[in-house]
Amino acid sequence: MQEDKSQIRVGRIGGAHGIRGWLKIMSYTRPKENIFTYSPWLIYVNDAWKEIEIEEHQQRGERLLVKMSGIECPEDARSYMNCDLAIKSEQLPTLNEGEYYWHDLIGLEVFNQDEINIGKISKVTETGANDVLVISKDSENKNNILIPLVMEIYVKQVDLIARTMHVDWQIDE
Repeated sequence: MQEDKSQIRVGRIGGAHGIRGWLKIMSYTRPKENIFTYSPWLIYVNDAWKEIEIEEHQQRGERLLVKMSGIECPEDARSYMNCDLAIKSEQLPTLNEGEYYWHDLIGLEVFNQDEINIGKISKVTETGANDVLVISKDSENKNNILIPLVMEIYVKQVDLIARTMHVDWQIDE
């Protein structure tokens, strides 16, 4: 799938539910039910993003369910299994200064206090206590560096225009 910054992945279709064509949704939003606050959704099907219309949605315990227009039976629903869901980037709320979406941080070059390039942010992981930056030095991601995403303590400066982040982190040689 071609990476496009104008689409932000917010979930994935897990499978069919019931006899009327409902779909199970795996949400990447926090909290997970926030996926329902966005409309319209885009679905990646047949090698392209396509806008979809949501007729209904519901949460049953931990399970998120959605009814899409034009899908009336389990057989139709199954054809969308494992398809990614996205929204347009302009649908995201504007953040305050010093706040960042994870997708904005991916790919930033990371420099420590000694101006040593320690790698690029390859992903951000949720751990419970705080989010963690995964810094990869090489394309094989063999020696990842994990840095807590704690502003002002470890993360000193983020420059989205220059695509850089400065951190207070010592490198073990």
